[in-house]
Amino acid sequence: MSDAERALQIETEFLSGVEANIERAKGGLLRGSIWQTARHDEELPLRAMMARHRRHDRALLKQMPRNRRLAVTGFERRWFFGKRRTGAAIASALAPLDHLAAGNESSMPPVGLGELAEHVRSLVGDAKVPHVVGVCSPSGFSEEARTARLDMPNLTLVLIEPAADGGWKVSGTTDDAPPQVLAMFDPEDVAQKSQRVVKEIERRGADLLLGGLDAEGVAEHLGLAVPMVNQAFEQIAQGDSELRLTKKSGALLMYRGAAASTQEKASMNMVDRIRSLFAKEGDEAEKINMLAERRAGLSQRRDRIYEDIGKLEVKEAKMLDDGKSTTSSVVKRRLASQLAQLRKDIGRQNTTANMLNQQINILSTNIHNLTLIQQGEMAQLPDTEELTENAVHAEEMLESLKADADMVGSLEAGLGEVMSNDEELAILKEFDEVETAQEAPAARVAKEPPARAPAAPEEQSRNVTFEPEKPESSAPEKPPTADPEGA
Repeated sequence: MSDAERALQIETEFLSGVEANIERAKGGLLRGSIWQTARHDEELPLRAMMARHRRHDRALLKQMPRNRRLAVTGFERRWFFGKRRTGAAIASALAPLDHLAAGNESSMPPVGLGELAEHVRSLVGDAKVPHVVGVCSPSGFSEEARTARLDMPNLTLVLIEPAADGGWKVSGTTDDAPPQVLAMFDPEDVAQKSQRVVKEIERRGADLLLGGLDAEGVAEHLGLAVPMVNQAFEQIAQGDSELRLTKKSGALLMYRGAAASTQEKASMNMVDRIRSLFAKEGDEAEKINMLAERRAGLSQRRDRIYEDIGKLEVKEAKMLDDGKSTTSSVVKRRLASQLAQLRKDIGRQNTTANMLNQQINILSTNIHNLTLIQQGEMAQLPDTEELTENAVHAEEMLESLKADADMVGSLEAGLGEVMSNDEELAILKEFDEVETAQEAPAARVAKEPPARAPAAPEEQSRNVTFEPEKPESSAPEKPPTADPEGA
């Protein structure tokens, strides 16, 4: 996807989402009883920019953003026919059109402070009327534009830019920006936020198997509010029987336990729960859940220790550089003492982390063994006696089926002999005679060879062969001699 197509997609998603939020905010966050909606874009300036760069392509123009904006103005009835403006909400997209129209291969530049200020001043009309303005930049904003505060009265400015993980970064230019205004310019609805949380949980599935996920860490990574992530955690856990939720130090923690049992069991007091946990026999699913919860808590504690070790190592490197760069012996001795103590603290933290790793490994091994036991019990495989009995019964059925098949074959052979008696053979012969008698004369004529036509006289004379006449003998025939043996 090109930069122009991506900017157009971001512009469309932003305006469609914010327009729905503004409609819901009418009469509440936005004061007024009469509303006027206006839509504007910069298609004509974009055409001029493309013509200046000699790019006359209508198909390309359709793929370009147009810096569209939506302005909703509220009014209140005054006297009988008059009305008074109460405020305005403006959602605007701001993309670098000149850069895109030129077809530059480099990435889109972020919006700077000067461009942002000029754009906002062009949007705001009457400074006496409160304005809430949301500006979305597909290429983001410069750090100066994010931190600067525009000196304009009755203006609440919100900056929106796409996040790398697919969400949106919504921030106010002032620290006292109302959360309701920030939510109104957030184009992502609750369902889309929950979907992002689901994808993050799926991406970090290994953390659920080896430890757990805390809602605060996920919220910070995704740029979402913690209550929103807590609600998403609860919804996800309801749809997956293996996910469990618990609270550690006030933060919601999700971990993966055993599958829920199909049969509900009676309530168990704390003493029975402890006994069942250390019993040799019992509900493996309950044990897995308790052990997985403990493992999740230990994993979170280990991760925090690793973060602390990283911070201490950064401090150690800084102190080491300071010691190398200084020329004062007093400062070097002080830094050496502090560095030695810091390295001892790092060693203690590493020892604690190693101990936690060993504990997590023991719990993981026990959970693995209990999972194998649970899976074996859930399969409900037949015992050896039942398998042998079923095998014998199956063999008997096969032998009986073979005997029945042989008997049916013999019956079919006898039936063939009975059908081939003399009477039926005579009837079949009569059928053949009837078929021969019913043959058409034309068919018989077709079977006989055609008669030869008489030859012409000339042809007959040519075909006559003359044989020589035998002379007649005048001598009388000699009588047959008698057989001497017969005499």
